[in-house]
Amino acid sequence: MELKYELIKKSSDCNARLGKIYTNRGVIETPIFMPVGTRATVKAMNVDELKEIGSQIILGNTYHLYLKPGQEIIRMAGGLHKFMNWDKPILTDSGGFQVFSLGDIRKITEEGVEFRSHIDGSKHFISPEKSMEIQNDLGSDIMMAFDECAPYPASYDYVKNSMERTLRWLKRCKDYHKNKDNQALFGIIQGGMFKDLRRESALATIDMDLPGYAIGGLSVGEPKEIMVEYLNYTTQFMPENKPRYLMGVGTPDYLFEAVEAGIDMADCVLPTRIARNGTAMTSKGKLVIKNAKYAKDFAPLDDECDCYACRNHTRAYIRHLINVDEILGARLLSIHNLRFLLKTMENIRQSIREDRFLEYKKEFYKKYGYED
Repeated sequence: MELKYELIKKSSDCNARLGKIYTNRGVIETPIFMPVGTRATVKAMNVDELKEIGSQIILGNTYHLYLKPGQEIIRMAGGLHKFMNWDKPILTDSGGFQVFSLGDIRKITEEGVEFRSHIDGSKHFISPEKSMEIQNDLGSDIMMAFDECAPYPASYDYVKNSMERTLRWLKRCKDYHKNKDNQALFGIIQGGMFKDLRRESALATIDMDLPGYAIGGLSVGEPKEIMVEYLNYTTQFMPENKPRYLMGVGTPDYLFEAVEAGIDMADCVLPTRIARNGTAMTSKGKLVIKNAKYAKDFAPLDDECDCYACRNHTRAYIRHLINVDEILGARLLSIHNLRFLLKTMENIRQSIREDRFLEYKKEFYKKYGYED
């Protein structure tokens, strides 16, 4: 079956929307946060734990999986789902963001990007066609077009050239894509912080008539108010009958802003990354568990959380694990942070269902310590 989106309900006072994405491997209720499994694993988590915390879809990273273990091994294993034993949907990024973040060890041409591996310095080349080939071998349910993510800040001419190249690459991706019935190709809207380029990119990308669309090039270092402005500007051009994906956001405030703008899908490595550094997201704000004040604190990380860590362990115990570099500490915080965001998205979906999203946002921000 081809990927389909169903719009169930829209908020009466903003652009937040409730929906479902239908895939061969299950239905995804939106809006949704997607845990990132860069190298065929969400760091520190096994697949049963991911399901227990409510993960509906996870991400894999084309660049990293291409380098190790290599697309051939994953193809021989029967695809990424079988390789990692995950039977729910997977989205793979194109590898573009990782390649472009390599800076001086990559060279962009019209044909593609030549780069050196960050692992061993070996030389590689990824074109739009190669990105599609890799993702076809990975067998992801949703695959992303190869694009160029312009840095912030960047000049108008740089962003214009980058955006136009991304559109040409998108056509090549669409033409090369080998498994259209089982793998949905999403295009990525670019254009930096220039509204005319954003509009041009959005209209041309949507004209390709793809199963879904993503917004790239936001949350790349620009101030939050600019991110929100360009997010809301861009979504107005996106069709209502297709999924909308904002790439690379994972703090609660950015997720609320995304949903308010009409976004259905978001992802970020942040929750597991800060977990490994000893930080928990809680209903009352961030909690740095390494701090001495938690040494004798026998409360759960968050008394409103239903995750395994909060049901079974105390702040004092988790602090001890983190401070003596025990792997379990990072695992427990990863479970908690991902469950916190997934539970927040569940609450967001319920608030849209009850047509009280902005009210819930205000309640959340007040308790978390954000200014709305």
